[in-house]
Amino acid sequence: MPVVEVDRPAPGEELNTSGDTTVPRQAASVIVLRGGDEALELLLVRRTPQARFMGGFWVFPGGAVDAHEGEGDASHRLAAVRELEEEAGIGGIDPGGLVKFSQWITPRQIAIRYDTHFFLAGVADDTEVVIDGDEIVDLGWFSPAAALDAHASGDLALVFPTIKHLEQLAPFDSSSALLEYASGRDVVPVEPRVIREGEIARVVLPGEPGYDDGPELVA
Repeated sequence: MPVVEVDRPAPGEELNTSGDTTVPRQAASVIVLRGGDEALELLLVRRTPQARFMGGFWVFPGGAVDAHEGEGDASHRLAAVRELEEEAGIGGIDPGGLVKFSQWITPRQIAIRYDTHFFLAGVADDTEVVIDGDEIVDLGWFSPAAALDAHASGDLALVFPTIKHLEQLAPFDSSSALLEYASGRDVVPVEPRVIREGEIARVVLPGEPGYDDGPELVA
């Protein structure tokens, strides 16, 4: 399966024109899995087109950490299960049972920035998902490959971090295999950069050509 190419900041994000780098807000997101030993499907929800941030795009359930949830790993876990229940109606998830998968920090060239901790949570195949129809207006269960194919055909609007996570998840053939792989795995923060190639702004990840020596975009 070909890798989806993204040559600009994620849709729904605006470049920072103030000259001051925004401090990222702490956030958490849950990649909900089903399929057990037999398959791998994950939950995506569609944000209302009226939302100021990422309006109309399909994302993993998640949101910002609230002040009362504290700091550190525990706060991200609390925020993750709260947001999952608020956005998808899935409750009863043990924060301590979440499997941390990744940590993404929005490029410093973007105006609205988050330091987002992504967790995996396996659920039963018959788990009911309930959206509010206000903040979240649609939902779907997808295999990673099907979601990427739908995005490539223009049927599923995805943002850069979601695309890159789907690419990472696509090689796994079951929810159980993914959870086993991720359990106990060291998570290293990822902070993409926005670099300029002629008149084009391109998002690159650590290890990709141009990340360390490419001409950085200055808004």
